[in-house]
Amino acid sequence: MRATGRPAGRWLSLRSRLTPYVFIAPNMVLFTVFVFFPLIYAGYISFHEWSLIDTPDFVGSENYARLVTDGQFWQSLQNTVVYSLATVPTSLGLGLLLAVGLNREIATRTLLRSIYFLPVVISSVATAVIAAWLFNDSYGVINALLKSLGLGPVAWLSTPQWALPSIIITTLWTRIGFCMVVYLAALQSISPSYYEAARIDGATRLQQFRYVTWPLLRPTTFLLLILNVIHSFQVFDLIYVMTGGGPGFSTTMIVQYIYQAAFASSEMGYASAMGIVLFLLILLFTLLQWRVNRRTEQFI
Repeated sequence: MRATGRPAGRWLSLRSRLTPYVFIAPNMVLFTVFVFFPLIYAGYISFHEWSLIDTPDFVGSENYARLVTDGQFWQSLQNTVVYSLATVPTSLGLGLLLAVGLNREIATRTLLRSIYFLPVVISSVATAVIAAWLFNDSYGVINALLKSLGLGPVAWLSTPQWALPSIIITTLWTRIGFCMVVYLAALQSISPSYYEAARIDGATRLQQFRYVTWPLLRPTTFLLLILNVIHSFQVFDLIYVMTGGGPGFSTTMIVQYIYQAAFASSEMGYASAMGIVLFLLILLFTLLQWRVNRRTEQFI
């Protein structure tokens, strides 16, 4: 009996250990095929000159050295940073404000939640088409509204000073609802006992938010910060449909510049080098934010 029990016990132990890996295996396969392998291959191609047709020609670090002197690369990176600084903090702040407001018992909160979240469900291309129609210089709804108020029309998408703000406004329209829903989920997971204890101690609503709500929302804020930064650094379809990167080079983001180098100029090696740099920038930002978040949690 013991002899037959031991193999059975070993098999059950082995099965319990292998079961989690069986469940994550499909995701790991997809990750390896569509993320890990392309990333490794992009790193390999970044040291080559390749036009997608001929054989890759090894050029060493020439593509990375070219980045240093490429003014358009730095301009696209600057546009991306400005776009991120304008959209990420604003979407987080407004999303949190809406979440706090719609977390209360009001009659139309379900309808309002749906209205604010609706742009998140719509396709990015459809959103860009709608925004391009709203901001159109000639027949746009926004200029028609300005005209009815006695104000002159604004060249939203045809001038460098207004094209990027138009894209920023459109991005906020789509990202605020996402942040709101995530914050709402986090707010509803906070135990009411914390607020009851704070009220007993005489804390005002502002003090309750500062000393109870905000510290407990810190992990959610960290998650949303990372997700929104990654989204802003990878934005493509919205800008491609609305402005095509113009006028001039004023709204060209780094991902669009990578796309142009790869498929318009057939410089796959140079585009891969820019892609690796973009990956390292996002990774560096994530690691820095993770470290800052851990240090902050230690002092709470």
